[in-house]
Amino acid sequence: MKTWVYIDGFNLYYGAVKDTRYKWLNLHAMCALLLPNHQIGKIKYFTARVSARHDDPDKPTRQQIYLRALRTLPDIEIIFGRFLSHDVMMALAQPAPNGPRFAKVIKTEEKGSDVNIAAHLINDGYKKQYETAVIVTNDSDLLEPIKIARQELGIPVGILNPHKNPTSRVLAQHASFVRQIRQGALAVSQFPEVLTDAHGVFHKPTGW
Repeated sequence: MKTWVYIDGFNLYYGAVKDTRYKWLNLHAMCALLLPNHQIGKIKYFTARVSARHDDPDKPTRQQIYLRALRTLPDIEIIFGRFLSHDVMMALAQPAPNGPRFAKVIKTEEKGSDVNIAAHLINDGYKKQYETAVIVTNDSDLLEPIKIARQELGIPVGILNPHKNPTSRVLAQHASFVRQIRQGALAVSQFPEVLTDAHGVFHKPTGW
């Protein structure tokens, strides 16, 4: 089946990649491994540009290098949302006796990817761009577009769950199939440490 894959980049990162050695992830290799009976026509990767932080000033540079690596794959399209970071006061879970009950923390939010995934999934489905859709996520907010694609368009929609936790119950109930993204699949789906594109040679970020 001709299959298009829709990847929630932050859901994939925080669910499967963060704090691992597998950040240099070749998304096409991963999808081909996990979907062996599918003809992958396009992979849409939904993310947002991160900002530098005082404790990690090189974070945007590493992201740009990774996006450069993804652009070496002919079937990848990158769609950007927005990444917001701001200071907020939040209640402490276990405040010390007679101590402060609130603390100022840095709250980071990624805005737009859920809406973008939903819009692209439905729009591409109406245009009959694919025979099967697969979404890399465990976010139940995407339940409604999955139901529309399956019930209104008659298109199978699968889930690749990047989290160790079981797939969201409502997603599992309405998806055509569900598979877990395990560490072994990430390990064998890494880019080479050195890549070349139209701008020259570049390397996997240090520490990855």
